[in-house]
Amino acid sequence: MRKMGILWLVMALVCATPAWSSVGEGKTTPAAKKASGPAAAKSKATSKRAQPAASPVLANAAIASEVEQLKGMIEAQSRQIAAQQKQIEDLQSQIAGRTSAAASAVPSTGASANAAPATAVADAANASPTPAETMAGLPPASTAAASAALAKRPLLSKGQVAGSEPESPLQFRIGSAYVTPVGFMDITGVWRSKTGGSSIGTNFGGIPYGNTIPANLSEFRMSMQNSRIGFRVDADVKGAHVIGYMEADYLGVDPGNVAVSSNSNSLRSRLYWVDISKGSWEFLGGQTWSLITPGRSGISPLPGNIFFSQNMDTNYQAGLFWGRIPELRFVYHPSHKVALALAIDSPEQYIGGSAGGGAITLPASASGYIGTELDNGNTTLSVANAAPDLIAKLAFDPSKHFHLEIGGVERQFRTYNPVSNIRYSATGGGGFLNLGFDLFPGFRILTNNYWSDGGGRYIFGQAPDLIVRANGSPSLVHTGSTVTGFEWGVHHSMIFAYYGGIYVSRNAELDTNGAPMGYGYAGSPTGQNRSIQEGTFGLNQTLWSNPHYGALNFITQYSYLTRSPWNIPTAQPRNASLNMVFFDLRYSLPGSAPAIK
Repeated sequence: MRKMGILWLVMALVCATPAWSSVGEGKTTPAAKKASGPAAAKSKATSKRAQPAASPVLANAAIASEVEQLKGMIEAQSRQIAAQQKQIEDLQSQIAGRTSAAASAVPSTGASANAAPATAVADAANASPTPAETMAGLPPASTAAASAALAKRPLLSKGQVAGSEPESPLQFRIGSAYVTPVGFMDITGVWRSKTGGSSIGTNFGGIPYGNTIPANLSEFRMSMQNSRIGFRVDADVKGAHVIGYMEADYLGVDPGNVAVSSNSNSLRSRLYWVDISKGSWEFLGGQTWSLITPGRSGISPLPGNIFFSQNMDTNYQAGLFWGRIPELRFVYHPSHKVALALAIDSPEQYIGGSAGGGAITLPASASGYIGTELDNGNTTLSVANAAPDLIAKLAFDPSKHFHLEIGGVERQFRTYNPVSNIRYSATGGGGFLNLGFDLFPGFRILTNNYWSDGGGRYIFGQAPDLIVRANGSPSLVHTGSTVTGFEWGVHHSMIFAYYGGIYVSRNAELDTNGAPMGYGYAGSPTGQNRSIQEGTFGLNQTLWSNPHYGALNFITQYSYLTRSPWNIPTAQPRNASLNMVFFDLRYSLPGSAPAIK
């Protein structure tokens, strides 16, 4: 700007010099002389006789006056240019400061690697992505990973003006769509006081109990399986904003010798969905975080807007109710403070047995139900489900400091007794109430609570949905869970602590032969838990971050886990307990949601 001002001044002086010269010396050009002819000469002579000659002193005074006026104008213009330059520098400093703050806000550990699609930070997490975690990166730091409005941001255009939000350095364009890679690379280590045998994800309901070999040996393990890879696609199509999102990790099914020489971990799909929004309406289809999963802000499928704790444990926190399953979702946004959603989720009739959850005891006549009518955690996709699960949620966000959501789930169950040739059915359901608010700046209180009749599937499979009576009919199991705690963002750190609890009610009957069956009966297996509890404390420290180069975070977590079975054998302890320490070093890719006009 200053160079342009100097150049303008020089040009003004050069252009003005001939005019001053003409006024002072009364010179005329050769063309003017030729055009004047004898008549002009005569007229000039007459004029000279009629008027006295101009005084040189007066002429010089007029020139000096004009020069002073011009100098004053130039000085005023220079001062104005300098003031504008200072304003520009101040604005640039403010923008740089905000970008740095957003990038350094501690991302949460679970979502996605790029801020937008994958990482988010504090309010950004509920607002816009940063290299913290949208994809796996680090969710919001109020939630780091923050995630805020990051969903429907306009795509970046060629004519974007200075000062507007910069595009991701990894972002590229195909046609009218913008593609942003998301992901993070990390190394996770865990030490457990007893051998859990489940890598970096803890099977809460299956920790070693009693005087067994695993209960007398500790374990240490390191893995890169929690690393994420994926992409986000944004485009405007006929007045609607379209987002396509894909995310994967390396926690798939591994070969038996995976830990011997080459840890060739298997890629696993996590998220794969498309979201279309226009006006107040939004539609989503694909594999996503289920609508039943607690949110941090509004109703959004983006990882930065989802609450799944800041934990490094890849199974999160005991008591968290969630799912990543195929879903069709309809959302109505009457305002930016209220959202109402209805979802149709893929169902599964579950009787326990997955991820350490205790399995029910079947009646003798129903042993053939497993794999055809009921899922015990090992039946893949062979169960004959009756109807999809229906989930509804209403969310309120009167300000960025407060989030409330309430909702419920309805489920249908069906069994068939081939001996009596009778079909049975049952309807289950549950409700949830979730709340998050800032007690003071940077300190957020969170509580997520769930109670159901036949909804154990959504508590990470730590409880069964139902038992089967002697006649083959379903009887639903009552279950409840909570995750309550706080997240505290301080400078470049996120301190977090949670309590998680699961309660599974007893549902027991007698078989036709008089033997007990169901869940929680006297003499039942010690895997049929009455309660599971976990206390967690951790730190997510941003070591450095840059919107152009990504972020490096160190995350650590300590947890104390305990489970209490319904049946306590003679001379055995009342519960099983476990101490765990996690540490993680994570590099998150730079990234943010594209912005288009």
